[in-house]
Amino acid sequence: MSGWYAVAPLIVAVAAAAATTLAHAAPRTQRALSLGGAFALLLAAVALMDAVWRGGMIVVQSSNWAAPFGITLAVDTFGAVMTLIAAITGAACLTFAIPEIDERHRRAWFHPLSHVLLLGVCGAFITGDLFNLYVWFEVMLIASFGLMTIGGTKAQTDGAVKYVALNLVATLLFLLAVGLLYGMTGTLNYADLARTIPNVGNTGVLTAAAMLLMAAFGMKAAVFPLFFWLPAAYHTPLVSVSAVFAGLLTKVGVYALIRAFTLLFTHDVAWTHQILLWVSGLTMITGVLGAAAQSEMRRILSWHIISQIGYMVMGLALYTPLAIVGSVFYLVHHIVVKANLFLIAGVAARLAGSMELKKIGGLYRAAPLLGVLFFIPAFSLAGFPPLSGFWAKLILVRAALEDREWWIAAAALVTGLLTIYSMTKIWGEAFWKPHPKGEDAAAPLAAAPAAMLAPIVALAACTIAIGLFAQPFWIVAERAAAELLDPAAYAAAVLGRLP
Repeated sequence: MSGWYAVAPLIVAVAAAAATTLAHAAPRTQRALSLGGAFALLLAAVALMDAVWRGGMIVVQSSNWAAPFGITLAVDTFGAVMTLIAAITGAACLTFAIPEIDERHRRAWFHPLSHVLLLGVCGAFITGDLFNLYVWFEVMLIASFGLMTIGGTKAQTDGAVKYVALNLVATLLFLLAVGLLYGMTGTLNYADLARTIPNVGNTGVLTAAAMLLMAAFGMKAAVFPLFFWLPAAYHTPLVSVSAVFAGLLTKVGVYALIRAFTLLFTHDVAWTHQILLWVSGLTMITGVLGAAAQSEMRRILSWHIISQIGYMVMGLALYTPLAIVGSVFYLVHHIVVKANLFLIAGVAARLAGSMELKKIGGLYRAAPLLGVLFFIPAFSLAGFPPLSGFWAKLILVRAALEDREWWIAAAALVTGLLTIYSMTKIWGEAFWKPHPKGEDAAAPLAAAPAAMLAPIVALAACTIAIGLFAQPFWIVAERAAAELLDPAAYAAAVLGRLP
């Protein structure tokens, strides 16, 4: 019976995509089905998280083909947490989209594509097989390309071409690594790989496969120096689309890195994880410096996605129990915060007329509540106590200091300080200074539909809850980290025997 909990998010996402496709000619029905599907996915994800928390890892062998020969779904605490946070983000962004999407955008298949995207994201978190991870990546790529080009502007097309081109390179590297691994081990099942990789004699080729996957997943996660597609693309689509991209897409790449370099590639930690540590530091610094040079809200936030990815990779690279806890905690915090900041940028543009900081202002006077709602995720991103970002950064910096990696701790702290600069710049320009067209040029918050404000308030409440009640989230992250650092238990749960 527990197997249905693992399958349910995929069934719901497929059903929502099919239903919204069939209702294409009925706008109201399609919107209702889309929103209903998003919240049904959220309920399925909550049920999955509860089942995993109470009963442990859930494993499903499709058609009763025993692993490693069949298609395996394997959901541990980390997978369940990521599925839940993806469902929360999807529900928030699709709620925001209801008043944003006009008839032209709706006819461009926004709703079906959104649910296909969520299907790909959830599939990547639930799969127990490296080749099927590739399949889910491709599902995400197709859906995200379609969503990115809705509207058909020159900037969207330019960003989409860069996005797809780099992702195709990542796909090629991914398949090359899959081929090498299959040639060495005869399997692509995660658990079976964890069992067979320690017995591979040619560790040089094994390390080559690990580096290919590091590059492939690194491109999707937008780490240094493979991030240039992200700031060129994420500011171009609809706000609800860029918000779900900002919250989820790069985090699937981070998830894949964490899964691969805890479960599979631990044979040469001094080499692979040291590279990841340097990558994380350079990602943090280059991302935050790029943000400091921008003057458009979504461009600033896009560069900050890059800098914050560095923190998540930092925990993986340090590869201690505390550091992995920090990576999991940071993932949850950042998905909520970053999606919310993009949604707030959309409302700010609706009230003030633009996202260019030089062209807007007066938002605090016109909409003080929006100022408060911006302050919460913005300064959580910067690491202000007692918000969620403070605890996430504290865990990672402490892990770095305990491991005597002074320089990466310093890089994390400097990045936090420069993040404050960027968030203060948005506050000063968009909210505090008068609007260039006059004090009353910015519309009051009442001009924004309730459907746009509700998800912003909900996500801000999540940020506050994670900050004020950090212990339960710490407990979840600690259990997820313990499972990630115990490949033998994962393999035993899937294969029914110790590796």
